[in-house]
Amino acid sequence: MSRVQLALNVADLDEAVAFYSKLFDTEPAKVRPGYANFAVIDPPLKLVLIESTSAVAGTMNHLGVEVATAEEVRAANVRLADEGLATTLEEETSCCYAVQDKVWVNGPGGEPWEIYTVLADAPAPEGAPRSSAPDGAACCAPGSDSVAATVGAGTCC
Repeated sequence: MSRVQLALNVADLDEAVAFYSKLFDTEPAKVRPGYANFAVIDPPLKLVLIESTSAVAGTMNHLGVEVATAEEVRAANVRLADEGLATTLEEETSCCYAVQDKVWVNGPGGEPWEIYTVLADAPAPEGAPRSSAPDGAACCAPGSDSVAATVGAGTCC
């Protein structure tokens, strides 16, 4: 199973969770300080909400495609690299309150895309701030110059 992921910056997580719960007629799959995600069945969508005091509310944080296995992530990395795209592969990285394998690539406008699989749940780090993503950065953006500078290196959301 694959589904598109859309990660949005929001000013008020509680308000956003209430709205998207009504819009998609489903409750969030995960809620953590400064973070929530929905596994929407119809349409198939992984909606991620990242609370930020500095990013413009309602703007895109990053895009992604969730896949079922780590093998699919590695195959996507090979395919994208063979197409001449700069990729950044991350394996067993703790991000967005989950352990993930992922590959990052930039769209033509610099928009960060990840193809990822969730390997396990991960708790919030002890004493983590409400949102630990750097201001305006994508959740769990890789620390590589091959991904858009607008993503920036950073810690996990």
